[in-house]
Amino acid sequence: MSRKTVLVTGSSRGIGKAIAVKFAKKGYDVIINCAHQEELLQKTKAEIEAYQVSCHAFVGDMSRYETAKELFDQIKKLFNNVDVLVNNAGISYIGLFTDMTPADWDKVISTNLTSVFNCCSLAVPDMVRKKYGKIINISSVWGNVGASCEVAYSASKGGMNAFTKALAKELAPSNIQVNAVACGAIDTEMNHFLGDDELLQLIEEIPANRLGRADEVADLVYHLAYKNEYLTGQIISLDGGWI
Repeated sequence: MSRKTVLVTGSSRGIGKAIAVKFAKKGYDVIINCAHQEELLQKTKAEIEAYQVSCHAFVGDMSRYETAKELFDQIKKLFNNVDVLVNNAGISYIGLFTDMTPADWDKVISTNLTSVFNCCSLAVPDMVRKKYGKIINISSVWGNVGASCEVAYSASKGGMNAFTKALAKELAPSNIQVNAVACGAIDTEMNHFLGDDELLQLIEEIPANRLGRADEVADLVYHLAYKNEYLTGQIISLDGGWI
């Protein structure tokens, strides 16, 4: 029996890497991707292959449809299809809205939201044919409530949340579940711009009194991919009670 396959975008480090490694530990063949960090991606590939599963690494920007199509063409040749799609690729932009240029806006929206459209549009037809598939989008609590000085990021994640709910309704008759994990403050490089005092202040605001870990996100994503077929269209906050 052939193994199931998972594609994790933005998986050279942080949350994406933790998710990819989690699925490898569980016996999935894994497709990993990043836009630029080829050296880091190859390190992640070696780590995944240590679990005796196949791993395909692809460097390319998923916000470009032709690049995403190239990846999916390779997946079709190597693995036939994707059983689980984890849309994790994302960037943040922190700064005043009035300082943001149209180019800044376009980059955040295309990286965080257009990439989700591209990968879903390429993965869904095969999932519908098989009457099976799991799509998990990595969102943010700021997609639920918005954050000052993160307007474009909040808009992109809010868009992802609405996309998740709508696509879940459309694909439910085909036995495809679509959910999102709205992450709070997770201890990854994305938060390393904070100074020690700012970090302590942030932790004080979180009832769990700590940052989340990437492996905790990975555990929840795997659970969503592996378990309940009646759970769909949900935005699940993983934030230690913060928001």
